[in-house]
Amino acid sequence: MATSNLDQQERKLSTYVSEDAEDVEDELAESAMTLIEHLEELRKRIFKSLISVVIFSIVAFIFRGQIMGFLSAPLPKGADALGGKIVVMGVAEGFTITLLISLAVGILLSIPVLLYQTWAFIAPGLYRHEKKHAVPFILIGIVLFVAGISLGYATIRYPLEFLVQFSSDMFTELVTADSYFTFITYFMLAFGIVFEIPLVLTFMALVGIVDSDMLKKRRSTAHVGMWIASCFITPGADVYSPIILGITMSCLYELSIIFIRVFAKR
Repeated sequence: MATSNLDQQERKLSTYVSEDAEDVEDELAESAMTLIEHLEELRKRIFKSLISVVIFSIVAFIFRGQIMGFLSAPLPKGADALGGKIVVMGVAEGFTITLLISLAVGILLSIPVLLYQTWAFIAPGLYRHEKKHAVPFILIGIVLFVAGISLGYATIRYPLEFLVQFSSDMFTELVTADSYFTFITYFMLAFGIVFEIPLVLTFMALVGIVDSDMLKKRRSTAHVGMWIASCFITPGADVYSPIILGITMSCLYELSIIFIRVFAKR
């Protein structure tokens, strides 16, 4: 009787394995493409991505006045001898800076399109369980990045005010367009990248490098390290921006543990 049950279980197991193998073969057959077809598909995806960047950059250039006003808002009014106006050092620098900012905004607005085109290119080569995780990752990544640069924009006024007031009694401030927009770009980009910590740790959990228990055991060390790092990531020596970034990184670390429990279940 026991032998009969064992034989039935072996037959069921072999049936499941053969069905899984057939599913894998079907997926591979559907996604099979020649090298020329892959290159042609890649060319189409890149072309569509570039078209998206160009269109959004043109739109950003049309609304350059509003964008410049928005980016210049965190600059203190008494930042320089010209009453808070940003200075350009050459005849063509104003036009060049405007083009670069329009391009940066165009790329930022094109991120959903770029991610979709990337997804559409690699999706045929993924298995069903991989596709199941890819779409939520893309959407969550966009939301986290936008939240990061938004928080960076709201925080940047603190280091700007500190840096301007620190040297106001010794120097006459002339804030150039190149230095100012480079400063805020790196500052906001740092916040945007930091907000991707949950996705990075979740991906590491999916490939078996870390797990939620490991993150819990090293929680205190990780929090101390992130708070120390926040003091070096943020420019200037103001008190507020490192505190804001430190709290944010700690919250993101705890969010990573939740993400791993949701997406990296065995």
